[in-house]
Amino acid sequence: MHLFGIETEYGITREDLEVVDPVEESMELVRAHLTGDFERRWDYRGEDPHEDARGFRVSGLQQDKEEDDFAKIDAHRPFSFHEMKSDLVLPNGARFYNDHTHPEYSTPECRTLKDLLAHDRAGERIVQRAADRRNQHLGGPQVQLYKNNTDYHGHSYGCHDNYLVSRSLPFSQLVKGLLPFLVSRQLLAGTGKVGMEAQESGFVPGGYQLSQRADFMETELGVDTMHNRPILNTRDEPHADRTKYRRLHLILGDANMCEYATALKVGMTRLVLDFLQRGVLPKLELDQPVAAIKQLSRDPDLKATVRLKDGRALSGLEIQEEYWNVASRSCSSGDPDVDWVLREWQDSLSLLKQDRTKLVGKLDWVTKYWLLETFVREERLAWDDPWLTSLDLEYHNMSPDRGLFLGLEAEGKTWRMTTERDIVQALAAGPSDTRGGLRGLCVRRFPEQITTMQWERIQFSGGLRARTLEMGDLFHPDDVQACAVLFETAASPADALAAWSRRKES
Repeated sequence: MHLFGIETEYGITREDLEVVDPVEESMELVRAHLTGDFERRWDYRGEDPHEDARGFRVSGLQQDKEEDDFAKIDAHRPFSFHEMKSDLVLPNGARFYNDHTHPEYSTPECRTLKDLLAHDRAGERIVQRAADRRNQHLGGPQVQLYKNNTDYHGHSYGCHDNYLVSRSLPFSQLVKGLLPFLVSRQLLAGTGKVGMEAQESGFVPGGYQLSQRADFMETELGVDTMHNRPILNTRDEPHADRTKYRRLHLILGDANMCEYATALKVGMTRLVLDFLQRGVLPKLELDQPVAAIKQLSRDPDLKATVRLKDGRALSGLEIQEEYWNVASRSCSSGDPDVDWVLREWQDSLSLLKQDRTKLVGKLDWVTKYWLLETFVREERLAWDDPWLTSLDLEYHNMSPDRGLFLGLEAEGKTWRMTTERDIVQALAAGPSDTRGGLRGLCVRRFPEQITTMQWERIQFSGGLRARTLEMGDLFHPDDVQACAVLFETAASPADALAAWSRRKES
């Protein structure tokens, strides 16, 4: 069952203020999306970040204390917790909310790479339109948004890719099979960064590396997301029937601008999960994964090698080639996405060795490196010049007037899988073959009757008792579409739920 989605935390600033309150700015941005009154719908009672996929429940997270500290600081604000979150469920089935210091957009669940790209791009439009509306109120382009992962002052924010995985796959096998892949995935999915993060002194200018998140990875496994960040997050929060499924919640990835890189990142990961599910396990085990992810990131020449537990030393390219070899033997073709990923994965690895300039407009770290190298050469700059850090940031700017990547795209210099029509459709509705589309349909048809929502559940008002659409096991496209027809044609949620109940019983 192939379902995936992306959560993106956007960097936000105000250029007219010397001191920016990111909490208030994030809240105001999300609320600027609304044209009417704000109504809370998201139910946080269904979320529990303390459950660990390794089979236990942690008593506390390092981020719990930070949340308590935030609560004390926020006590002076004239807003409730839910007003601060400003959590919106959109007509396309996505979520848009304030993740305390960052506006966050979560795509609806998607089944195809093209749908995922369309909804990721729709998220870019939604957050920028909110910024435009906010800037109209402020009287100028003061609010700037960045789809990146670092503020160059020692802080990082995430882009999380998520996958529905069968619980029949032992978690220990999942970890063993994924870690070397994830450590080396940045060769194709990194967005590039000027400078490094040093644990003792914070951001250090100079040099160039593949990934913005690699320097912030501190441990192999863990349930925390804001402190002691793990390469492989162990949070066991499936948002589905937990007897059948788990959700792989990956926090190590960069926020890609290139559609090609996003499609490869998710597509490759999906194929690795597919062959792990079949019991196929590459014979690779890194000696020190946390050190390895930093070593590979800090070598844009791709010559660095990392040690395996069997004594071998392999480059990131060699690790990725081994995973491609296993995928090409184990993953059945015929699925257009599978065929595309296998072909482009192999081609990209070859071009990284032979002529990476052909990947400009496809891979972010290559595209940004090309832009910055050109600038360094023309302006005769050193790589620790602050100008380069500013250009690095502007690569990720969501404003069409300022974003360097968006400028390249407007000139036709980037690879596209989506069309303008695809993005417009994704702004209006979710994928018709996933529960994300069904969620969006309910928001469009019955907004006044929805009392609370979670990823796997929608609760409607209805007489003396609430009426609930349970979606914890609603994943087959035929079932999703049959349920959607009922909610599209019914006069009320109660009628649709009654008809859906009769259909399941028959």
